[in-house]
Amino acid sequence: MPSSAAVDNPWFRRFNPSDSAPARVVIFPHAGGSASYYLDHANALAPHADVLTVQYPGRQNRYAEPTIDSVPELAEQAYRELREWSDRPLTLFGHSMGAAVAFEVARCFARDGLAGPERLFVSAGRAPSLPRDSEIHRLSDDGMLREIVRLGGTDERILTIPALRELILPALRADYTAIETYRAAPDAVVPQPIIGLVGESDGNATVDQVAQWERHTTGGFDLRVFPGGHFYVADQVEAVVRLIADHLGGETPVRPLSTVRPLD
Repeated sequence: MPSSAAVDNPWFRRFNPSDSAPARVVIFPHAGGSASYYLDHANALAPHADVLTVQYPGRQNRYAEPTIDSVPELAEQAYRELREWSDRPLTLFGHSMGAAVAFEVARCFARDGLAGPERLFVSAGRAPSLPRDSEIHRLSDDGMLREIVRLGGTDERILTIPALRELILPALRADYTAIETYRAAPDAVVPQPIIGLVGESDGNATVDQVAQWERHTTGGFDLRVFPGGHFYVADQVEAVVRLIADHLGGETPVRPLSTVRPLD
């Protein structure tokens, strides 16, 4: 099993390695997101777990790679790489599109008869069997960029800086194609307990829509509501980390947040 501080695998960023941590947390980003968006979460979780933050193809250090526009395919490829890192108890955390990808990764473990993660945190993502009523991936480049800025979590400078637009558009369109064309069967379940997290004013994944994840687990369900909207997770880092740490059994105080957040 891997033990070095560096991760040669492009699928994962390991910002604050902990070879001695008793558990491992894997973070799956939102549509258009990259691993660095979750740097604060990874650093704050470091006392409790070794953290892998997933880097989907087509962004940052994987900019030259072809994008993937299917949630099941993203999950399948991430699962193949993650099996090598299952030497410690796994916890999966996915935000928005990442919730669906994490769910499908857990299903891959169950399909192959492997132990898989111990629990699954699904953040700001509607239950996987619910219909998707948005078609952002069909908008023009300008329309798509305006919509994701409206949702929050993305720097509005991408609307005016050509270099940023060029960098973000292919991955953004692929991700929104993936999540907006994804729908799991009503009877799709995982054996792990699921903890749903949602911003109380999120219009993209409402409290009721996140609560319906209860249908998709045989291991029990809990729901936590936070102040904020779809990207509450950026403003509630300490609260989110404390929730995850509580489930890991960690008692170490959360590390102070960094003062500079990298541009997604």
